[in-house]
Amino acid sequence: MQPKVKRIYLPKLKFYFSVFFFAVAIAVLAKGVLWMFSFSQATGLTPTTLINLVFGGGTQLKTQDNRTNILLLGIGGGEHPGADLTDTMMVLSLGKRLALISIPRDIWSDTLKDKVNSAYHYGEEKSREAGSRSAGKKGGLILSKAIVEDVIGLPIHYSLVIDFSGFTEIIDFAGGVTFNVLHGFTDKEFPIEGKEDDSCGGDPTFACRYEVVHFDSGVQTVDGKRALQYVRSRQAAGEEGSDFARARRQQEILVALKEKLLRPGVWLSPTRAKTLIAALEKATDTDMNIGEFLTVGKAIAEVNEEDIQRISLDDLLYTPPAIWYGRYVLLPKEDFESIHEYVLKELESEP
Repeated sequence: MQPKVKRIYLPKLKFYFSVFFFAVAIAVLAKGVLWMFSFSQATGLTPTTLINLVFGGGTQLKTQDNRTNILLLGIGGGEHPGADLTDTMMVLSLGKRLALISIPRDIWSDTLKDKVNSAYHYGEEKSREAGSRSAGKKGGLILSKAIVEDVIGLPIHYSLVIDFSGFTEIIDFAGGVTFNVLHGFTDKEFPIEGKEDDSCGGDPTFACRYEVVHFDSGVQTVDGKRALQYVRSRQAAGEEGSDFARARRQQEILVALKEKLLRPGVWLSPTRAKTLIAALEKATDTDMNIGEFLTVGKAIAEVNEEDIQRISLDDLLYTPPAIWYGRYVLLPKEDFESIHEYVLKELESEP
C-alpha cells in the first residue's frame, strides 16, 4: 500500500529554500558577470551585445519530457574533516512551473555504502586521485548527479555547488555586512580551523580544538570570519543550536550580503569590482556554460518565491534502528520506485 503523500509548505522548509535561493542568486550574479567580462574580452563583443544574444531567445537547455533538472549543492568548505560533505541538496526543476525538490542528506545510498551527502566528497576524491580536475572533470558534480538520479528517478541535466566558506572573502571585499542578531547566543564548542586532529596534550575533552563564540542581540557589522562563525555555529544552548536557527542565520547573512552587493558604491572601483567578482566565482562551481547558466538565471528571476512548487520526500522516508548502519540514516518506507512515482506525480499535478 502506498504511503500517504502530500505537498508540504512548512515554515522550516521555506527557510531552507530561501537560504539556498539567495545563495544561488548570488552565484548567478558572480558567474554571469565574470563570464560576460571574459568572453567580451576574448570575442570583442560588448556586454550589451552578449546580454541581447543570451536573453533575446535564450540558450537551448538540455531537457527530457519538456523539463530541465538542475542539482543545487551547498558545502561548508574549509580544511576541516567533512568540509566537502553537502549540507544542502536540492533539485531545481524547470517545466510548466518551477519546482524545488528537497533531498534529505541522510538518505542511505547502497551505491555509495554511505549517505547521499557524501557523493560530492567521494567524487572529488576520485578526481584528485586520477588527476582529472585539471582536465575539466568535475567528479563531485558527476557522482552527485548520478546518486540523486537514483533517489528521485529524474535525469539531472546540470549541477551547481556553492562553497559557503568562500563567502568569507567576499564579505571582506564588500567591506563587511550589517545585520540584526535576533537572538544572542554562546557556543562553547566552536571548532578551530586546523585543530581538528590536535591531541591537546592528552586532554580527554580535547578542549584545545574549540573556542567560545558569542553574539549579543542587536544590529552589528561584522567581517567575513565573524559572519562565518555566525552561520556555522551548531552547539549553542537552546533553540539557537538547532538546524532551523542555523538556516535562519544563513539567510540573514546572505540577505545582508545581497543588499551590500547591490549598493553602487561597492562596484565603483574597477579593480575592486573585478576582485570581488572573481571571489564570487571562486565560491561556486558548475557544469553549465555561460549561455545555459544565464538562461537558468533568467528563469529563476522571473518566478515569485510564492509561486514555486516545493516537494518534500519526508513522508516517504523512515529512520531504521541505528544498529543497522551504525548511524542515523533515512530509508524509503517502501522502495525508491515509490519515490520516483511520487515525484513524477507531483511535477505533473496542476497548480
